[in-house]
Amino acid sequence: MPQRVAPGLISWASDIEPGTIEQAARAARLPFVPGHVALMPDAHVGMGATVGSVIPTQGAIIPSAVGVDIGCGMVATETDLTAADLPDTLAALMPLIEQRIPAGVGQGHDDPSTDASLQAIGTPSTSLTGKQEHTVIAQFGTLGSGNHFVEVCLDERDHVWTVLHSGSRGIGNQLATKHISQAKQLMKQWFIELEDPDLAYLVQGTPHFTAYIEDMLWAQRYAMASRARMAEVLVASLFQVVGHGSALRTINAHHNFTQMERHHGRDMWITRKGAIKAASGDEGIIPGSMGTRSYIVTGLGNTASYNSCSHGAGRRMSRTEARKKLTAASLAEAMGDRTWNADRAGALVDEHPEAYKSIDQVMDDQKDLVTVQHTLRQVFNYKG
Repeated sequence: MPQRVAPGLISWASDIEPGTIEQAARAARLPFVPGHVALMPDAHVGMGATVGSVIPTQGAIIPSAVGVDIGCGMVATETDLTAADLPDTLAALMPLIEQRIPAGVGQGHDDPSTDASLQAIGTPSTSLTGKQEHTVIAQFGTLGSGNHFVEVCLDERDHVWTVLHSGSRGIGNQLATKHISQAKQLMKQWFIELEDPDLAYLVQGTPHFTAYIEDMLWAQRYAMASRARMAEVLVASLFQVVGHGSALRTINAHHNFTQMERHHGRDMWITRKGAIKAASGDEGIIPGSMGTRSYIVTGLGNTASYNSCSHGAGRRMSRTEARKKLTAASLAEAMGDRTWNADRAGALVDEHPEAYKSIDQVMDDQKDLVTVQHTLRQVFNYKG
């Protein structure tokens, strides 16, 4: 259940650090935040704004609260396959995914090609350079790095799902970085001092605000379409390995985004940084970490959370801390008999399950935000 942990700050997290509360409270004190900031059960310190926070604003938007991976989110596909249809190992799937869904910093397709879904999203407000236009095409339908992943999972009925986590790739980062920098420059120009420079904002009605909104919405469409493309490729590759199969339904949702919504009698920009929209009936995906569980959920429309819920387990350790304290051997033990990038265990230690909060506790903390449709366990994991 939610608790007021500071003025203007309501939290659903039973496991939260003081630094996270302090950071979120700085956002809550901004003069254009008309209501409380909501902290989800997975909340932890982020850049500028807290990851796992929902920030309502009127008349302004904080670009760094959306973050540099605009439109990052999850896509999951339920199939008609069951555990009995799967081979003893999904090792044959790994090279197909590595080839068809490139992963890593800056990685794109060797032979990029546009398709109708990419063309349909239009163009951003910012005029792109030739290099950026190439990035848009080459990285469309690619995974990225860090905590981005591809999984094949079984639910509690032993039905097979595919799950994928990705965002707007290099172009989203470049557009976000540009607007964050502009917002900081405007703060200096207007002699506005902030508790945290990363809370620099853009004022509605100005050209800078309009340009950001247009670029942000474009990057959200790009991320959504890119995930949809990868989901199709992933499912087709799985069916190729198995020899048959059909997709039953797909859920595709952002968790780094902002949009205009009406809450508590006000029209406000609702920025979800590491949170998903969970209005009544909304379907969502809440992943745990490597070696744990993920959840398919339905929103309950909790008004105090601005119809939101967590986007995952939430980090307990920074990546640097995880690399110092955790080992490749313990990661391999945690992964058990799953098919995964075991040859890269040393490079993936910062994604160790112990670097994250307990997904079970996170889900228990948000029983008033979502109901669980299905609980998924991984049998295949491919990390960016």
